[in-house]
Amino acid sequence: MIVVEDFHKIYGSTVAVAGLSFQVEPGQVLGLVGHNGAGKTSTLKALAGIIPPTRGSLAVAGHDVVSQPIAAKARLAYIPDDPQLFDNLTVDEHLQFTAAAYRLENHEDCADELVEQFELTEKRHTPAEALSRGMRQKLAICCAYLHRPAVILFDEPLTGLDPWAIRKLKESIVHRAGQGSGVVVSSHLLAMVDDICTDFLILERGQATFDGPREELLSSYAHDEATLEEIFFRVSEAAPLAAVEG
Repeated sequence: MIVVEDFHKIYGSTVAVAGLSFQVEPGQVLGLVGHNGAGKTSTLKALAGIIPPTRGSLAVAGHDVVSQPIAAKARLAYIPDDPQLFDNLTVDEHLQFTAAAYRLENHEDCADELVEQFELTEKRHTPAEALSRGMRQKLAICCAYLHRPAVILFDEPLTGLDPWAIRKLKESIVHRAGQGSGVVVSSHLLAMVDDICTDFLILERGQATFDGPREELLSSYAHDEATLEEIFFRVSEAAPLAAVEG
């Protein structure tokens, strides 16, 4: 579902990502992990077609993000940590706008299910500017799921969500992956997402220090019974010190 090869992103004199390559297969949930400035958001934004790569190639569902941007974007959904909604549009109007943008027919039943699943039924006629941070996040997730994307990119998806909503979101991620979507979840709340990730990509200074299945990451440290969070920090600290900022 996702193929990234030799991806570089440079902002002026700052190297945010340096030669990153990885893949995400259908059904995988990839945990994208790293310190602030490791290159996580730059990678997600490049995959979403928001920023261009300086070098390298990125493909979504078989479509090159640069040369086939519309086809690639039609197959993906990107949920940033602070979704930019239309303040004057209601919950229902956001879903209607999304359906029109993706040229969806007979989307109403799906919209109803999503609104109920994320507990927005009573807010359907409320404008986005009157929603709490958590409700805005849930609305963005509903809009993202509406066109049944093949690839779903989450950047800090748990921000502002209460425990019930976090549980529902995690269940929905596992369900979407079970239906064949490729999912990438970037989060600083490692303990909150490690149970849903099948694979991990750990970034440090724009480079990968680990890329592989969860079991491989755990088995590497099985001898000292380290927690997954402790492993993340150890792998990150083992990154080469050469020269990249991000």
